[in-house]
Amino acid sequence: MAGNIERLKELDSEIQRLSHIAALLSWDQETYMPEGAVEERSEQKALLEGMIHERVTSLEMADIFSKLGISDSNAAVSGLTATDQAFLREAYRRYRLQSKLPTELVRKIAKETSLAVAKWAEAREKADFTIFSGNLETILTLVREKADALGYEEHIYDPLLDEFEPWMKTKELREVFQSVQKGLTALLSRITASGTKVESDFLKREYPVDKQRQLSLSVLKNMGYDFKFGRLDLSAHPFTITLGSTDVRLTNRYDPNFFPKGLFGTIHEGGHGLYELGIAPELHGSLLADGTSMGIHESQSRLWENFIGRSRAFWRWFYPQAKELFPAALADIDVATFYRGINRVEPSFIRVEADEVTYNLHIILRFNLERALVSGDLQVKDLPEAWNQESRELLGITPPDVSLGVLQDIHWSMGGIGYFPTYALGNLYAAQFFRILKQELPLVEAQVEGGNFSAILAWLREKIHSSGRVYTAGELCTRVTGESLNPEYYLQYLEEKYGAIYGI
Repeated sequence: MAGNIERLKELDSEIQRLSHIAALLSWDQETYMPEGAVEERSEQKALLEGMIHERVTSLEMADIFSKLGISDSNAAVSGLTATDQAFLREAYRRYRLQSKLPTELVRKIAKETSLAVAKWAEAREKADFTIFSGNLETILTLVREKADALGYEEHIYDPLLDEFEPWMKTKELREVFQSVQKGLTALLSRITASGTKVESDFLKREYPVDKQRQLSLSVLKNMGYDFKFGRLDLSAHPFTITLGSTDVRLTNRYDPNFFPKGLFGTIHEGGHGLYELGIAPELHGSLLADGTSMGIHESQSRLWENFIGRSRAFWRWFYPQAKELFPAALADIDVATFYRGINRVEPSFIRVEADEVTYNLHIILRFNLERALVSGDLQVKDLPEAWNQESRELLGITPPDVSLGVLQDIHWSMGGIGYFPTYALGNLYAAQFFRILKQELPLVEAQVEGGNFSAILAWLREKIHSSGRVYTAGELCTRVTGESLNPEYYLQYLEEKYGAIYGI
């Protein structure tokens, strides 16, 4: 048994290295690759993804699982450590799912999404959906083929969601979102009816990009992000990517006339990066050296971005640095006004710039459209208007063009259908984790006011980061908080915070 497990780990280590090479190609495409290289890059990525798929589904893999007695009905082996048992669970899950996908389909998805990312960027820049619509049609065809190959009992969206949030079903997610939408809509109505005015126009003054980057780097260092093991670059859409256990890179974008975009984007991606860099060294090089689900991953970025980065305590510490870098823009703004301004609630077009109250409504919008697209109830040609209709119903606003609407996110061009819900789940998990963090670190607010984040990072690494994928999302949530996912904690957090800001 031990020999088979060690051989499985050797094979997995090779798969991880190939996956990191493929990630490097993706990072380069989104940062420094010349525009004319996209065709050959798509072929390179397709080749690598095909190689990875062949190794994951090899006859040797099948033989090892057979010798270990692991099957769909029995994924456990007695006498193993918790880590080795988790390794077998995840390795078999990967084998089981990937074995259902033809290698040629995997190659096609890798190639078509690489091409589509470039078309999406062009379409968004020109605010012309027709430039990208054909690519999206192709991706949806491939995604449906993928879902059919993976199989499902209730909804075609189930296997797509499962890729990013393992073991969660569409039905379960809809129930969670219905509860969240009801609470958010009620809170938003009360805020709107309060008539309280929150000044925020100063956030649209001139903020030089070079100074914004300087501020971003300062915040990342204070958060604990180690630049010996990563870097911060520019991209059309912010992302974090792992090129190795000691190479986790961030990207961001800046707007010289909208301060929150750059800074909060940096903090968000920094949260992802800290998660990846905090995984225990003994897990490095294996499939366990990863976030246990994208919902948990997003909980780390949203916790840093909002629960810490948009807190009153954070800006009591950080505001003097901001005023020093932007003396003209912030000369007449005190810290209390600034805090209220960055937390102003107002329905807006761009998801990544949305306030905490309306953010999850953006996710519900995308969740509704994704389900309709993959089920065939919504055609691509009708997507822009369907987006606008959902925006009117959920947010009360209509995007003036597709760059502020259906083309604002990169995810569909990457084939990431099923990803968006994890952002909302991340908010819910973050609230539940942060509640326990404050109980166990009663001095946390004072520490944040002093610019000391070491205790927060240490707590997150001990409770969440270090275990990688050893525990499932549900198991991890219960281990940390004592209960399964509970949306009420997020709604309570919003009620408390925004009740104080808006006097409701």
